[in-house]
Amino acid sequence: MSSLIEDRAIVLFQGDSITDAGRYRPDSDDLGQGYAMITASWFQALYPEKAVRFINRAISGDRVLDLRNRWQQDCLDLQPTWVSILIGINDTWRRYDRHDPTSPQEFEESYRAIVESVQTNLQAKLLLCEPFLLPVLEDHKTWREDLDPKIGVVRKLAREYHAHLVPLDDIFARAAALREPAFWASDGVHPSNAGHALIAQAWLHATEAL
Repeated sequence: MSSLIEDRAIVLFQGDSITDAGRYRPDSDDLGQGYAMITASWFQALYPEKAVRFINRAISGDRVLDLRNRWQQDCLDLQPTWVSILIGINDTWRRYDRHDPTSPQEFEESYRAIVESVQTNLQAKLLLCEPFLLPVLEDHKTWREDLDPKIGVVRKLAREYHAHLVPLDDIFARAAALREPAFWASDGVHPSNAGHALIAQAWLHATEAL
């Protein structure tokens, strides 16, 4: 078994509440209670010989523009060697609960600026995670019109910048054929413990750690 993540790597998790997962802000090493913590725990158990530092700087409620606006402090200044990004569901959600949409073009512009800054300033390796949605609520069927183009942007950028893609929307769709969608995310967005474990598994597969 081998992993693409090197000894003494610094792995940064970025995104919104799914990644934030209740992390304790005063503790800079706290990873929250979600997939970031599960991923780091499994990696450290599988590769104890590697001194890898995992950092979580996700912020609940963030959209891609919020992430872009804090990118210097919460990414570039930390000098990570791996950057994992999961963002986008709030860009869709705000259209439906606050009538404050983010167009696919705006989404791509900010996301592309983030990715380019990583490659220009850090030469870090990238993992781009698809935003996802499970059809728990009736309204979620209409959200697809907004979310699917954003998933397309993430896939496009992963191809263009040779990033590792973590295809979470596809993975959760397949999982929902095995158990009801609410088993994986009670509100269709925020994962259950099993949902977080599924993300961690997919993340580790993407880096060939599993």
